[in-house]
Amino acid sequence: MALHTIDGPFFEDFYNGQIFGAPAVTVTEGFCSIYQSIIGDRMRLSLDHELTKKVTGSGNGLVHPMLVINIVNGQTTYASQNVKGNLFYRGLIMKSPVFINDTLTTTTKVVGLNQNKNKPGRNATGMVALEIETLNQNNECVMRYWRCPMIPCRDPSAETGHIDDFSEIPKSLTEEAILESVPSAWNIEPLISSSFDSSPPQLDEGDRIIIAGQDTITAAPELVRLTGNIAFAHTDASKSYLKKRLVYGGQTISLAHAQIMRAMPDAITMIGWQGCDHLGPVLEEDIIRSELEVVRITPAPSGGTLNELRVETFAKRLNQDNEYEETEVLDWRLIIWSN
Repeated sequence: MALHTIDGPFFEDFYNGQIFGAPAVTVTEGFCSIYQSIIGDRMRLSLDHELTKKVTGSGNGLVHPMLVINIVNGQTTYASQNVKGNLFYRGLIMKSPVFINDTLTTTTKVVGLNQNKNKPGRNATGMVALEIETLNQNNECVMRYWRCPMIPCRDPSAETGHIDDFSEIPKSLTEEAILESVPSAWNIEPLISSSFDSSPPQLDEGDRIIIAGQDTITAAPELVRLTGNIAFAHTDASKSYLKKRLVYGGQTISLAHAQIMRAMPDAITMIGWQGCDHLGPVLEEDIIRSELEVVRITPAPSGGTLNELRVETFAKRLNQDNEYEETEVLDWRLIIWSN
């Protein structure tokens, strides 16, 4: 009889060109309902199926793009089960919208390895650059992006010699990729004629918006399990370097997006991310708030505008003196299509 231990890869186990698969996921109404109960995002097309039919011509409801991203992230986590933290995302583009009952298949490829400099008293770790591509049931590319988890070495004093510079990862989205990802057949007129709780502000380049409403992180392991995320640190406090469960970064980003929607109720959908850097850890019960700057506004080929935003998200928690301390945890650059 043999004894088998099911464990994720350590830094020494990776090599360039390595490919990981994952179970395909059919995105049902159940996924959407649970996601909405955790995040509470008010983006209209993902909430209103009748409006979605008028705008997109599809008979199925639109899946929130952040739910798509979270499911795809979950599909990539075989590679990052031992993750200590995801450092950044780059070049994320929503190439095709996802509708309820679409099936998503994701492939994850190792495109770079860089070991961190060993320091006394700190176990060896390395950065793994991953290229991710997701196809739907029609073999159409839905999404493509890069992310970089930091993974511990199995040998705490390992010297692997990996020194890749990650030059293959694009530093930003091309203008062509952004424009090609705006759905050309959508009719946004029904969105223009619909009403809001109050008149949204007229945004100009350079404007800065502070969103007063803040959100407490709850149900963090539930979102992890919903999306098939198997990174140990999100469900097992003993695997976290803080000895507390780390909140999956996608939940922090999702709450930041929900906060943006309060400032931009005329949003149609998300087109992509230039990048997103995780600047610090987030723990359950942290209180999240966001500020955003309008970097650029350009006309969209299908009407409306493309709004490039820089979003700074902060987390606060009680310190040992029972006082709240706040730190910046996200620097996020994304593109929202609005009318």
